[in-house]
Amino acid sequence: MTESESDKYGVSVTLESVQGGERNVVRAAGEVITRGNQLYLRYEETQPGPKDEAVSVRTTVKITDNGLKLIRHGGVQSEQSFEPGQRLPGFYRSPYTQFNLSTDTRKLDVKRAGKSLAVAWEYDLYVYGELSGQFAISLHIQEEPQS
Repeated sequence: MTESESDKYGVSVTLESVQGGERNVVRAAGEVITRGNQLYLRYEETQPGPKDEAVSVRTTVKITDNGLKLIRHGGVQSEQSFEPGQRLPGFYRSPYTQFNLSTDTRKLDVKRAGKSLAVAWEYDLYVYGELSGQFAISLHIQEEPQS
């Protein structure tokens, strides 16, 4: 693969999730790899585990023209896919619980400006076929200057 077909660079990541008026913000350093019209974002975050210990979770977000996929590995494993107007299957696993889920994406907006990216999406989360929550997510990726 030539350099023009694949590009890799460091970024700062801000992910904001709102559900039922409760806001959660994650800030992390990450890297982006572009392959054609697909963009892969990778970053790592630390979350409190079931015994309040720090648990590392590696997240990969695959962004295409018509949707995105969120894959998490580490202290938890999960996979969620988002395409407007589609109800797509996924799963969540931790050492203490696991379940199948699905996401029904109401809105997905991707804006690229050079190597910066803003993605916003809204979806209904279903667990065992029952509506579990409604979420609004925004993801901002900003290229880190090379030092």
